[in-house]
Amino acid sequence: MTGRERISAALGHREADRVPYDLGGTTVTAITRNAYIQAMRMRGLKEDFGFENIDPIQQIVTPDEEILKYLKADARRIGAQRIVDYPDNRKVRDKVIEVVDFYGCRWQHNPEKDIYFNQVSFPLEKYDTLSEAIQYLPGTDWEAYAHSVSKNLDEQVDYIGEHCGIADRNTAGLTENSLRIRGYEKWYIDTLVDLPGVEALLDRIVEDKIRYWDIVIDWALSTGNEEKIQVVSECDDLGSQSSTILEVDKLRQVIIPRLKTIYTHLKNRLPNARALMHSCGAIREVIPDLIEAGVDILNPVQFTAQGMELRGLKKDFGDVLTFWGGGVDTQTILNQGTPQQVKDQVKEILDIMAPGGGFVFAPVHNIQEDVPPANFWAMWDTLQDYGKY
Repeated sequence: MTGRERISAALGHREADRVPYDLGGTTVTAITRNAYIQAMRMRGLKEDFGFENIDPIQQIVTPDEEILKYLKADARRIGAQRIVDYPDNRKVRDKVIEVVDFYGCRWQHNPEKDIYFNQVSFPLEKYDTLSEAIQYLPGTDWEAYAHSVSKNLDEQVDYIGEHCGIADRNTAGLTENSLRIRGYEKWYIDTLVDLPGVEALLDRIVEDKIRYWDIVIDWALSTGNEEKIQVVSECDDLGSQSSTILEVDKLRQVIIPRLKTIYTHLKNRLPNARALMHSCGAIREVIPDLIEAGVDILNPVQFTAQGMELRGLKKDFGDVLTFWGGGVDTQTILNQGTPQQVKDQVKEILDIMAPGGGFVFAPVHNIQEDVPPANFWAMWDTLQDYGKY
């Protein structure tokens, strides 16, 4: 089977020839630069590493096509880079690299001591109220942005081939962007004392997301590539390790209806695409709400969070949701366990999640810097040996 056929089977809750595998199909199912290089070197696969630095903030890369084929990865990403025109965007002073993101947040990275970029400015933090501050949110040159995104899409589309094409988001989610724009402490206070301001900011982010998606979809329709897009991928981290990030009623009031607006727009314009939602954390209580909002695929399936036990998720939602992730725990096992512990967990999870389809194998979120190469290969080898239907 091709990658497209294999993932189509998973999305249709059918068993394919093997469990589909994703590495790099989105910016939340990827691998960090150094983890990638170290893992490939362990097997002598590559010395001259080629990759697209798709998200320098997270330090994740899209492996080159030669490696993706070797790894039997079934999906390919198309979409904007997180930092537009990164080589021209960045500034370097005293070895510290600084970039500015879509909403004017500044991020810095010192290669000598930092693994990732750290946010160092919050554009609307200085204002007393969020309602007052909205007018000062930086705007976007949409004509230039559309040109940059379309250029990326032109360069990426040929790699889809017979794989599953995933059109991926351009920025973080609704609450994530809000926190970064306003500042964490002030935004949480705003949800208690200035809900109109919170909603006004959320509406601006929704508007921007729809404008981005229209760029992608207009490009797809004008170039005849709409059938290559099987999945559209959005996000918002709605959970912590033990609970949702806001009261469930408030999520239902201000966040989920706006997610529904985005997913409804996407499905109206790309009716054959399935909608992926990335949300870390303990979100079991709102999963039915997400399904009602249009979500078909749940990622990263953080089964270590409260209430996210895999057998229960599969039993209660496996008939309507495809689980894209949850293949191995990245908080303890993949990064700190032995290769044998990794193998054992991958086997256990395949036994739970693979039967009947509806499962695409990926770890819980990106493969991070601290994952030993031997553990990466223990995960991958076990999937190849044990992931056949």
